[in-house]
Amino acid sequence: MEHYYVNQNAQTSGEHEVHTDKCIFLPDINNRIYLGYFTSCEEAIQAAKKLYSSVDGCYYCCPKCHKK
Repeated sequence: MEHYYVNQNAQTSGEHEVHTDKCIFLPDINNRIYLGYFTSCEEAIQAAKKLYSSVDGCYYCCPKCHKK
């Protein structure tokens, strides 16, 4: 299980990226929202979709959920 966060700032393509707490690209504490402690990035993506309509997993820490 991992702790997951979503970036409050959208990427240039419009998605808000989901990251684990161990990601080297984890957004600054002021630019992220804690999603919870999940067994998979898919669960974290579903939690992030409650906040933002367009979300994507980070290429580096959530490659299984990275779509774009």
